[in-house]
Amino acid sequence: MVFATRPLGRTGVPVTVLGFGSAPLGDLFVKLDDATAVATVEAALASGITLLDTSPHYGNGLAEHRIGTALRRVPREGVVVSTKVGRVMSPRPAAAAAGRGAAATSPGFAGGLPHKAAFDYSYDGAMRSFEQSLLRLGTDRIEVLLIHDVDVWTHGSDGVEARFREAMDGAYKALHDLRGQGVVKAIGVGLNEADMCERFARAGDFDAMLLAGRYSLLEQPALESFMPLALEKGIGIMLGGVFNSGILATGAVPGARYNYAPAPPEIMAKVAKIEAVCRAHGVPLAQAAMQFALGHSAVASLVLGAVEPAEIARNEAAFAKPAPAALWSDLKAEGLLDKHAPVPA
Repeated sequence: MVFATRPLGRTGVPVTVLGFGSAPLGDLFVKLDDATAVATVEAALASGITLLDTSPHYGNGLAEHRIGTALRRVPREGVVVSTKVGRVMSPRPAAAAAGRGAAATSPGFAGGLPHKAAFDYSYDGAMRSFEQSLLRLGTDRIEVLLIHDVDVWTHGSDGVEARFREAMDGAYKALHDLRGQGVVKAIGVGLNEADMCERFARAGDFDAMLLAGRYSLLEQPALESFMPLALEKGIGIMLGGVFNSGILATGAVPGARYNYAPAPPEIMAKVAKIEAVCRAHGVPLAQAAMQFALGHSAVASLVLGAVEPAEIARNEAAFAKPAPAALWSDLKAEGLLDKHAPVPA
């Protein structure tokens, strides 16, 4: 399939509307077979996907290693690699534990590399993180570099202010310099919160932002303020978490996940209602979730994870047939979708 491309904000860097997110390749929730993980990346590239998003956080560098293995098997030109700074890895866990931010790994990763992560949003920390990523990826360049996880979700309401100042005084200046030197093409942030994306957008000169979970068929808190600001400033948005950690892919089934945890009753109820409307129009819930997210003109790409090649094929199939316009109007009429949300043409 030949995916449509969109420019990543004002940079003009073309990215396919479907990108590949590698968080699952860091052994998120379950340990993955290495050969299958790499084959999944190869399947994404073979399908026509050109945007690969990763991070040192995903399995303490394991996802970057797996992305790099697949990347070395294809021509490097035409592939847009996005990774992140904010965590620095040490191969000596005892030494890292004595440093700041020793608890930088998050619950949920079942495996990963035997290295220790430490939060570091300083200038030198960002540069070190960037160099480590180049080595793990086995490449000489990275197109998109993002500051990762400066949000309340990660640092708590008591810690996020200090981290924001550290990032703007340190990591942002490092990324700004790398862009100025032509080492990277686009800089930005990768966060779970729309209001923090907006705060960074107002504080610095950013090209791209990866927002996870806050603009989806289930919820659109980014719609009122952040998305218009992104358009105003020419910031290209990459959307992660368009299935809200799984529930918009599985439906409201027992054990469905929302925000990386079991979905609460109110979320289960809303998803069940959304799914009923989708069913009435003959549109699978996951297909509706993907197509809706691309309806906003600020969105350049959906960054979707996968753990086996068959999932790449299923994601690809979701673009084959556009959902009917009546689906979106019915969802809005039932109060299940923000009435101001733009929808696919």
